[in-house]
Amino acid sequence: DVAYKWNKHLRNWKASNMVENTERESMQFDVVVVGAGPSGLSAAIRLKQLADKAEKEISICVVEKGSEVGAHILSGAVIDPVSLGELFPNWKELGAPLDCPVTEDAFLFLTADKAKKMPTPPNFQNHGNYIINLGLLTRWLAEQAEGMGIEIYPGFAAAEVLYHADGSVRGIATGDMGIGKDGEATDNYAPGMELLAQQTIFSEGCRGSLTKGLIQKFNLDKDAQAQTYGIGIKELWEIDPAKAKPGYVQHSIGWPVDTKTYGGSFLYHLNDNQVAVGFVIGLDYQNPYMSPFEEFQRFKTHPEIRKVFEGARRIAYGARALSEGGLQSLPKLTFPGGVLVGDAAGFLNVPRIKGTHTAMKSGMLAAESVFKCLEEPQEAYEKSVEASFYQTAFEQSWLHTELHGVRNIRPSFKWGLWPAMVYSALDTYVFKGKAPWTLKHHGTDYGSLQKAANSVKINYPKPDGVLTFDRLSSVFLSGTNHEENQPAHLRLKNPEVAIAVNFNEYASPETRYCPAGVYEIVEQEDGKPRLQINAQNCVHCKTCDIKDPTQNITWVTPEGGGGPTYAGM
Repeated sequence: DVAYKWNKHLRNWKASNMVENTERESMQFDVVVVGAGPSGLSAAIRLKQLADKAEKEISICVVEKGSEVGAHILSGAVIDPVSLGELFPNWKELGAPLDCPVTEDAFLFLTADKAKKMPTPPNFQNHGNYIINLGLLTRWLAEQAEGMGIEIYPGFAAAEVLYHADGSVRGIATGDMGIGKDGEATDNYAPGMELLAQQTIFSEGCRGSLTKGLIQKFNLDKDAQAQTYGIGIKELWEIDPAKAKPGYVQHSIGWPVDTKTYGGSFLYHLNDNQVAVGFVIGLDYQNPYMSPFEEFQRFKTHPEIRKVFEGARRIAYGARALSEGGLQSLPKLTFPGGVLVGDAAGFLNVPRIKGTHTAMKSGMLAAESVFKCLEEPQEAYEKSVEASFYQTAFEQSWLHTELHGVRNIRPSFKWGLWPAMVYSALDTYVFKGKAPWTLKHHGTDYGSLQKAANSVKINYPKPDGVLTFDRLSSVFLSGTNHEENQPAHLRLKNPEVAIAVNFNEYASPETRYCPAGVYEIVEQEDGKPRLQINAQNCVHCKTCDIKDPTQNITWVTPEGGGGPTYAGM
């Protein structure tokens, strides 16, 4: 026993000493892209296109925290192919996976037991668009990028931003692998790698952990309104072939949420008898007893929706947060040594429920500006310049025009459903998006939550396991997996606040707004409550980082390769 304990102590000492004294290796590129989503890959591809046209050799590296490209990609998804056409005019000949054109649109208002078909608003009209699997499109983009000589490394999480002495960004470092729960190195320890670049493109998606720090460090949001978010929860079903209508797109508002809560559904019929169904709820909701996951499950029980899924089989599940602030919540897009693109900045067109074409366009605009910086000599990379032209290019593009035209619709919902519907009609049909004012958002999402004492409890029905389900069985279908022996990537700034404030004053809303069962209140031996964090369940939606009323929860990136695997979503 003594020998065993001594050997264990010696191994821990060596491991600890190894972490402290290990120097990370570094690699130099012209451009590093953080995140292999549509915006990041579009940026990398456009950079290579520009370099090839100019007969200039540039090196581009893309790192992706998912186990494979597309593993963490989740969207409805109906795509407007305008940006894809700009990036690859011959995308059809190249075999891009857009093979289910929209054939019909429907817009419903739901009460508890009825569905009224309403005129389809212009923003919900999808002629010329396609219902897609965004993961497949992302993997296709990666194939095109690799074929052009772009290096893509999935399974490596960007965990730290690196800076020059003058404060400009010099690249990123990937996370160390093989660190145990106790913070000590295990036998599988491998230090992270420094990826250095003239310019770094941050395309982490909504509420990216590095992006969050960059916005704070460079004060990028000083002239923007507070970003507001939604949570989207989605399932993929295989339905009765007799009910399949490939190309059919249906959206709804109304039940099950009340008129003070921003929310609505989507139901998209794909090929192969598959239907994507989901619900989006604004994270500015007020009642701490609300559960977006349970509201989605309840939505499926509506008679108009239930009939679609009779005799069907659920095959996949996922959830993610969405940046809903639009134009007035966009931060400054550039800083010395880097740029923000896609949903990391917040380019989602909320009224259209579309962000892929906007994300891709932002990546392309950023690439064109970054490429200009690569043409300027930079004293052995001792400092990085700012790709300032990106901001101007965005403001002169159709992307800015599109977001400007819908800027007032989402903030109008702070008045409630019916006033917002009236205003949206006025803004769309009379002012045509050119009203001589810009509405302000409600404020922060976490600040919108009421105390439990001022709220009404919501009793949700138990899942039946056929049409409605619990969180854990849903997480199983997301393919979520994390290395168990690693530090928790969901951290409490002050553990005592979880009970003193969240539990006592807000009835622990994290146990309801999390769509993966990560947070639960357990009773200790002394009878007192304790917050238990099941980090292995996390689907990386970032809702906790956004909605926690005390901003006590911080999401940081776990080991690369962990998280969901949205292969068919």
